[in-house]
Amino acid sequence: MFDTKSYETKMDGAIDHLHDELHKVRTGRAHPGMLDGVMVEAYGTRIPLNQAANITAPEAQMLLVSPFDPSNITQITAAIRDAQGMGFNPSDDGRVVRVPVPSLTEERRREMVKQLGDKVEECRIALRNVRQDALKDAKRRKDSKELSEDDVKAVEKEFDQLMRDYQEKIDEAFKAKEAELMTV
Repeated sequence: MFDTKSYETKMDGAIDHLHDELHKVRTGRAHPGMLDGVMVEAYGTRIPLNQAANITAPEAQMLLVSPFDPSNITQITAAIRDAQGMGFNPSDDGRVVRVPVPSLTEERRREMVKQLGDKVEECRIALRNVRQDALKDAKRRKDSKELSEDDVKAVEKEFDQLMRDYQEKIDEAFKAKEAELMTV
């Protein structure tokens, strides 16, 4: 019979990636994960910010970035300022970088919900690609007489059910994050 476990693992990976991406989208409160995607030019190479500094959220509207090596503070400040779509304006005092997190306007919240929609669509595309790969594999096995026509139909039905289950997970995650974003 056809083993779907490897494909389910890939689908789980797509869902995990979506959750990571949703976690990066900022809400009104500051959290260290907001700076996860920031890359810093340090020691002649680009490294993630969390490998160059300690990130904390001492207040609801403030992030505090403490570099492990104070000589990298200007690169860290520049990397946070240049981070795509975040709109942060960090300031440093030579020892730490303070990143005020502005409260979100209604327009900015709606814009972020659109960004969420894009991330959700990327996840759906990834799931469809996994399903397509699985169905191609099943058809290839049918052509080489490893699977019967009935087995291929059963695989298709199983993947249709898997897709419905994963779509529900995606929708739940999207609705939860959307509600979190739109709450003032």
